Amino acid sequence: MKLVECVPNFSEGKDQAILGQIANVIKEVDGVSLLDVDPGADTNRTVFTFVGEPEPTVEAAFQTIKKASELIDMRNHSGSHPRMGATDVCPFVPVSNMTMDECVELAKKLGKRVGEELNIPIYLYEYAASRPAWKNLANVRKGEYEALPQKMEDPEWKPDFGPQKFNAKAGATAISAREFLIAYNINLNTRDRKKAKDIALTIREKGRWLRDDNRKIVRDENGKKLRQEGLFQNCKAIGWYIDEYNRAQISMNLTNYKVTPPHLVLDKVRELAHKNGIEVTGSELVGLIPKAAILEAGKYYLNKLDESAGIPERMIVETAIQSMGLADLGPFDPDKSVIEYAIAKKDNLVNMKINDFCDELSTDSPAPGGGSIAALCSAISGSLSAMVSNLTFGKKGYEKVWEETKMIAEEGQNVKERSLIAIDKDTDAFYKMMDAIRLPKKKEKDKKIRNAAIQDATKNAIMVPLETLEIALEAVQTAEKISRIGNENALSDAGVAAITANAAAKSAFLNVKINMAGIEDENWKNEKLVQAEELLQKIDDLALQTEKKVKEKI
Repeated sequence: MKLVECVPNFSEGKDQAILGQIANVIKEVDGVSLLDVDPGADTNRTVFTFVGEPEPTVEAAFQTIKKASELIDMRNHSGSHPRMGATDVCPFVPVSNMTMDECVELAKKLGKRVGEELNIPIYLYEYAASRPAWKNLANVRKGEYEALPQKMEDPEWKPDFGPQKFNAKAGATAISAREFLIAYNINLNTRDRKKAKDIALTIREKGRWLRDDNRKIVRDENGKKLRQEGLFQNCKAIGWYIDEYNRAQISMNLTNYKVTPPHLVLDKVRELAHKNGIEVTGSELVGLIPKAAILEAGKYYLNKLDESAGIPERMIVETAIQSMGLADLGPFDPDKSVIEYAIAKKDNLVNMKINDFCDELSTDSPAPGGGSIAALCSAISGSLSAMVSNLTFGKKGYEKVWEETKMIAEEGQNVKERSLIAIDKDTDAFYKMMDAIRLPKKKEKDKKIRNAAIQDATKNAIMVPLETLEIALEAVQTAEKISRIGNENALSDAGVAAITANAAAKSAFLNVKINMAGIEDENWKNEKLVQAEELLQKIDDLALQTEKKVKEKI
């Protein structure tokens, strides 16, 4: 599933009634979860954080900007934070399965709509910037709200979207795409702020002033101070003392965890601290973290331990929590601190007990149905392949294939996780179909809207099992690989992995086929049907070959 975060900043930090109304319009958009509202009275500014799939998130962003333009009057605003609009900034942040380019397109889509429908001047900044100078938000916001009347008269300040006309009430808004920011602190066993600051200067991207052997600042021939670069890009860091914790911390904003992940910074800080007789007692995450970041950390430490990362996702997360000391200052709950877990529905099918799931399946309710069972079979296949791999890795007599089995175990876990998501996606697709069928159909206009919705919902109901077919191909390929090199005592399980992958494929294919009758676009229908048939044939061939070879071996 594609997930994007939106972090709009509004020029209001005191009036809870206004903030409550803005929060309500976010909550009214299906497919979006409001994660945090952080008001600041002194800055008179509030940061909202919400996350969802791309289209609902753009819709929620538009509705918040609209509501803010109705409720906030910039003519009466004052605060210590730089600002130029009722909605000052509105960045999109990729969380999972999203590229930065896709977020840039979301920024442009939102900017165009806000400019046209709300008549608010829109400037694109950072990754979405249309000019090099506008990449830096400070340049875009120069002079703040008070400078807007003059800017609206200057051709050089023509906005990317919306009229070049001063909107006295709403001001102007900056919209962007940026990387996810992780607020992360490292705890030290000292109360000395200077020691924490010294390490912070060493690791932060900005670095420190370059000094000679006598500790004097080095200057160039023009008398300009020279800097010694820090160890990590995209790292802003300071050292401070926290009275509440009775210790010093290194506090950081990591502005691109894909370049500088927290676990690598932590390991370097441990090294630097140890050289100066300081111990790192643990670390602290402020706010939320993408699942990809904490999984990367867990896999990093498992690799250092020479242990398999082909284990359940939650176990990898727990490895990261323990290795990074994230519970040093208090309990660390992944369901509250990992974005994907925080927004996950608690009543999903995958959270049911097996007997409850089977009971639900056996009733006269049409969902869950065969599509969900296809995905379940694929999940079981991936799990079995991971199991055989883990029963092979580290075992005497299989040393030559340890590294390969580690990779196969991770492949099996990946198949399992994606398949589990598809269990609920298939049921959700059915309910979306029902919603489309229930749309009004009395008037001619209503009939067209309803038919278009039914077509979209039917295509979605085909694409979900088609995705399961694609996952099933990976599942059977994984089963075949481990059947060749896996622990001989578990070869029957590798055979069952191939069989259940084939069952997943055949089940998914039937769900693709049955929905094709409702598709009016013959070209689309033929294209997807050919794709499904080709996938099914590949899976069936490989599954039968694997089953045969396993039978011969045992």
